[in-house]
Amino acid sequence: MRRFSPLTRFVLSAFGWIIVLTVLWSQVSAWTSRPVAALAHLALEEGAPMWVRQVHVKPDSVELDSSVAIPIAQAGGRWAELTVEVNPSRYAYGLTIFLGLLLAARGEGRWWRAAVGYVMLLPFQAFSLVFALLMQLVLSAETNIRYLRISQWQMEAIVYAYQLGALVVPTLVPIVVWLWLDRAFVRDVLVRGWRESLRPAAQSPS
Repeated sequence: MRRFSPLTRFVLSAFGWIIVLTVLWSQVSAWTSRPVAALAHLALEEGAPMWVRQVHVKPDSVELDSSVAIPIAQAGGRWAELTVEVNPSRYAYGLTIFLGLLLAARGEGRWWRAAVGYVMLLPFQAFSLVFALLMQLVLSAETNIRYLRISQWQMEAIVYAYQLGALVVPTLVPIVVWLWLDRAFVRDVLVRGWRESLRPAAQSPS
């Protein structure tokens, strides 16, 4: 019976761990994401004081009461201030990717690496959450820079940062953090296994 290579075993194990951890994480994500919400709260109050009236942090959501107002046609032209809400766990699932890779590597010191990696991921997850809230605010204001009291380039920067935070940061950053924390395993097992998998092709006649 053919044995799997170390590289193949790692990939299969990583997928398995990520699936299992995602199921477990879905049960506790409201609490593991609380530090993300707290960082986003601080960043919003310090970085966008012209928009933020109050930020409410709940176990499963972050609610932003803003000073951005739009006219309500059904209310006789009265203006209403916008409130937007986002679930922080939507942008914190990268923790399961990181832990899945870490457990699949089976290296020593996994638990301290898990703790360090969790802390390292927090500011990136908060970045995604902050711009998700700001993007909701931009959309609720009908992308009208007059309501938002910003310039066009600032609104475009928010849109770009939201796309980065929603599509790239949650999946790429956990992998990069794991590569850095488990670089000995990457060098000794993954890189060596990849080179060995290429060796027969390099030695075959052309």
